[in-house]
Amino acid sequence: MREYEATLIIQPEISDEGVGALQARFDGILEGFGSIRLLYDDLGKRRLAYEIQGFQKGRYVMLRFLDDGSHVKALERAFGLEESIIRFLTVQVSDAVEDVAARQSEAAEEEQLRAQRAAERAAREAEESARQQAEAEEAGRHAAADEEAQDDEESAETDEDDEPVAPIAAKKGRRAAKAAAEEVTG
Repeated sequence: MREYEATLIIQPEISDEGVGALQARFDGILEGFGSIRLLYDDLGKRRLAYEIQGFQKGRYVMLRFLDDGSHVKALERAFGLEESIIRFLTVQVSDAVEDVAARQSEAAEEEQLRAQRAAERAAREAEESARQQAEAEEAGRHAAADEEAQDDEESAETDEDDEPVAPIAAKKGRRAAKAAAEEVTG
């Protein structure tokens, strides 16, 4: 048996359930061929080096399996027929795997470790997202308070400017009224 690794780039908008359905489908295909799935790892969404089929991001998935080599082309054909897969690459990792059971147990441990790391990464990302949201809300409150303070300063400046104007306007108004009264009497 030889060990193979297939790296798939899936459309980024495919849901977790959709990716799970793809995994189940490919597990079924591998099982039908008599191949042994060793490891399945969802590496998450990443920015692509260049646009592929209109996508700038893709969801990377790695699949490791054991096969005698005769079914790799058929599996790649299945990858090519799946519309949600925008790119794939299958490479041979090892020429000969002598102890299949030992390799399966190693892969199971590696898969658990990767799942644990993924859960930790998701927790860190959620924590970071919550922190950024709290910072944005705090910045919004500070901006609103600064704007309110600036409005208060502007209204205070306007009131200071209006005070000297008010007596002048009143004087002009009294002069106009006096002139009007003189015209009527005079």
